[in-house]
Amino acid sequence: MHYKENIAEIDKVNEVIKRYCDGLHFADVEKLRNIFCDCAVLKAPGIRRTREEWLALVSRRSVPFEQGEQYNYKVISLDIVGDQALVKLYCPLLGREYLDFLGLLKEQGQWRIVNKMYADI
Repeated sequence: MHYKENIAEIDKVNEVIKRYCDGLHFADVEKLRNIFCDCAVLKAPGIRRTREEWLALVSRRSVPFEQGEQYNYKVISLDIVGDQALVKLYCPLLGREYLDFLGLLKEQGQWRIVNKMYADI
């Protein structure tokens, strides 16, 4: 991949991550649904959820923005190899701190999250 192409792909992945953070912060279920592959699986030790199971939880929880929480999500690392990307993201959310490991694939010209693993820190 050429340098300019790589920068363009990094920008595209970062845009997906920005929409992810916005979706979390504002509990915007539709925004989240649009960036996750419909077959995405969300995982943590002892937890497995489909995209729709997770989105149902997001729709019922408190909204960080309405709780006055700061928007402090931070990309720790972003790696792209061809049409695959892995993002490590710091997510302070509702009084807790998480590390999200987001796996993305570029298919049909679109980057989508296909896997989310997360851990409390």
